[in-house]
Amino acid sequence: MSQEKGNNSFDNHDANERAGDDASLAALDISATSSIDDDILDTFYDRKHLQSVMMAALDYIDERIKEGLTLPYFVDIDPELWQEKSKVLDIYITDEIEGQALNLEARGKDYATNILSYPSDLPAAIIELMPTLPLGELVICHGVIVREAAEQEKTTAQHISHLLIHGVLHLLGFDHELGQAEQDEMERFEIEILAGLSLPNPYA
Repeated sequence: MSQEKGNNSFDNHDANERAGDDASLAALDISATSSIDDDILDTFYDRKHLQSVMMAALDYIDERIKEGLTLPYFVDIDPELWQEKSKVLDIYITDEIEGQALNLEARGKDYATNILSYPSDLPAAIIELMPTLPLGELVICHGVIVREAAEQEKTTAQHISHLLIHGVLHLLGFDHELGQAEQDEMERFEIEILAGLSLPNPYA
């Protein structure tokens, strides 16, 4: 177990420093089903690192907004208000049994998938009154992620970082299943955000 921790744990000092600086800009609530033990959470789901990845994605999107990008799920929110508000993200770590049940309920697909996104879907008028801006919830199936990382010959940490970015983009309304143009756009965003974190292109 200690060897696995050495290969996959998040020990990026700069990322952790940055997460501390950005703590006022983003809040992360991480919870897990009872079958996911503390060792898994400590090894793979370090809060500071996940927060730094989340902020890298949001910072990137902020720059694209300045260039005219609109967020499909937040099109009614004034861009300046979007950038000013602290963002809140919930992450729930689950196992393959619950993951399969949730995927069946949400998407009608009877297998566990790597990540599910549940956008906050709040009206603009409500968001304007709230002190923070809820993005929604991401459900991560740990067993699927570990298996996929091995199959793709990458570390579990790299795969989690990629899927967190992928999930955040889904919560903003980007959807690779709408067509080739949407897929290309979303993949380009992911590649560029990961590059900013010195992580490789997951599609190469």
